[in-house]
Amino acid sequence: QHYVWAAGHFILLVCSLRFFFAKALFRAVSAWWYKASFTGALVSYAIVCQKSLGTPQPNAAWVQRALLDENVQYFILAFFWWSSKPVTLALVPYAIFSLFHALTFTRTTLLPQFLPPGPPAQAGAAPTPHPLAKKLQVWVKTNYDNAMRAVAYAELATLVRVVLGAVTFRNAFITPLIYAYFLRFRWFQSKFTRDAVGLVHGRILAFVTSPGKPPMLAQVYGQITGLVSRWSTPPPAGANGAAPGAGARRQ
Repeated sequence: QHYVWAAGHFILLVCSLRFFFAKALFRAVSAWWYKASFTGALVSYAIVCQKSLGTPQPNAAWVQRALLDENVQYFILAFFWWSSKPVTLALVPYAIFSLFHALTFTRTTLLPQFLPPGPPAQAGAAPTPHPLAKKLQVWVKTNYDNAMRAVAYAELATLVRVVLGAVTFRNAFITPLIYAYFLRFRWFQSKFTRDAVGLVHGRILAFVTSPGKPPMLAQVYGQITGLVSRWSTPPPAGANGAAPGAGARRQ
């Protein structure tokens, strides 16, 4: 299962990069790459969900526990994106998660099979990792927080994209509602999401209340944020704040 899980991440990473490059160069690209990316995500998240939750149980308690699990939320969202019209931004968080997992799998599982470990740091100690493995470990640790911040901002940008898409008939009207509900859970489960929302909220508030702006602008924004605050009540007790196992830790 570990190799299948890793294969899902490599499929997601390779196919999403192919899709991103084509979009960045304004070239036509088959939706097959998009669906293949999320197929990889579904494989990886399905394995993690099965490991963390066990065999599905036909009772309300198991269903509630599953729905509050971050891995299940990302699995359901991946299936939604897989079955919907392509939204390029939706791939970004999954690709970032997979990048970190692919690098970690390469360091811990693949490299030891081909590269010999270094000498022990002291007599009787375990061998040290190969220098390349050590470099990968340092890179992942150094860039982790920034990557998780990028995920949080990408998820907020995706919400803007699907809202505009609903208005311009580029995606279904239900898409922003489903995604907003997903972000509601991210707000409670991820510090990076809360920080991103706080920064964006502060920037917008500063803009609408700046001198020269119509007072109506601040009033409308205040009403919107009030509605969002009332809607964003805490989820039921027991919400899983653990890191998404198929992605990177993002508490």
